[in-house]
Amino acid sequence: MLRRRTVNGIAGITLVLLTISSFIVEVPNWSFLFIAIVWFLITLSGSFFIRWNYHLTSLHSNKNTTKEQVAITFDDGPHPEFTPRALDLLKKYNAKATFFCIGQEVEKHPEILKRILAEGHLVGNHTYSHSKSFGFFNTDKVVSELQQTTQVIKELTGKEMKLYRPAFAVTNPMIERAVKQLKVSSIGWNVRSLDTTSRSEKMILKRITGKVSKGDVILLHDTSQKTINVLEQLLLFLQEKNLESVTVDQLLEIEAYEAK
Repeated sequence: MLRRRTVNGIAGITLVLLTISSFIVEVPNWSFLFIAIVWFLITLSGSFFIRWNYHLTSLHSNKNTTKEQVAITFDDGPHPEFTPRALDLLKKYNAKATFFCIGQEVEKHPEILKRILAEGHLVGNHTYSHSKSFGFFNTDKVVSELQQTTQVIKELTGKEMKLYRPAFAVTNPMIERAVKQLKVSSIGWNVRSLDTTSRSEKMILKRITGKVSKGDVILLHDTSQKTINVLEQLLLFLQEKNLESVTVDQLLEIEAYEAK
């Protein structure tokens, strides 16, 4: 798997060698440009494909598990209409899930956050603002965003979160430094539903059920009726396959909250 430091090192060494070679033989100028473009494209891709673990290591699944378990995760809530419906379905099918919450939404709907925890589900940090420009924030701003959400939830529940889901799946050196500074774990996924796209419910469900197996982490969003409809069909499918939906800390065998 490509890593930022490895790619930077290879690109740097290649440019140095080209520069030295240019004093001995004629090296086309486009060679330098080509190296720079390749480096840029790899780094850009690594910033948006969280499963590459390009800038920082995220946990995406537990394929070593011997248990017939998966983890359903939700991003972008709590939503006043759809999160309660998701909770109703999870309760109906005796399933547990993980909700990566936006701090501002928690402030608007604290009662939903409390219900999530009361019913045995897990909450994680999904930034405070979920700003579209989050990928351009400096380290201090990233730290502030995560601390704000942590504080909001701690004041409501007494729990201090240790799990973080990057907004828009974006990672970069600033986010890496913030994660290390705050000593939180970045949680990714290996089954992406694409439920926020224009795809139909049938296509989304097929995309999940066609690849899901034990140890997988599934990404959904508790922000639309389409996802709620998919969720019920997914829970029925998991029952048929004898796959239990558990919280992500249970699946990945990690700690979700700071010990008191």
